[in-house]
Amino acid sequence: MGTATFIQDETEFDSLLKSESLLVVDCTATWCGPCKLVAPLIDRLADDYRDRAKVFKLDLDSNKPVAKRFGIRSIPAVMVFKQGKLIETLVGVKPYEEFTAAVERQL
Repeated sequence: MGTATFIQDETEFDSLLKSESLLVVDCTATWCGPCKLVAPLIDRLADDYRDRAKVFKLDLDSNKPVAKRFGIRSIPAVMVFKQGKLIETLVGVKPYEEFTAAVERQL
């Protein structure tokens, strides 16, 4: 089972936006309880869609500019980007099917 890797900084985030046609980013934080519930679902998403979408995690405590740039005010927030543009943001704990549906809509 694969796991979604963490984006280290805004520079890496920006290069992923440019290079990946379909990018899913889970905005999370170590202290966030609900984020811990979503984490295994995001890992599963990374595994299930590894050939069709790139799935990453982003620690907002160390990447505050990204949170500000996209108006993330509550976490967990899962952002779906297509061709570098933010298409959809899912906020809060959701069933796995909602995350897969968001990805499927962009494939």
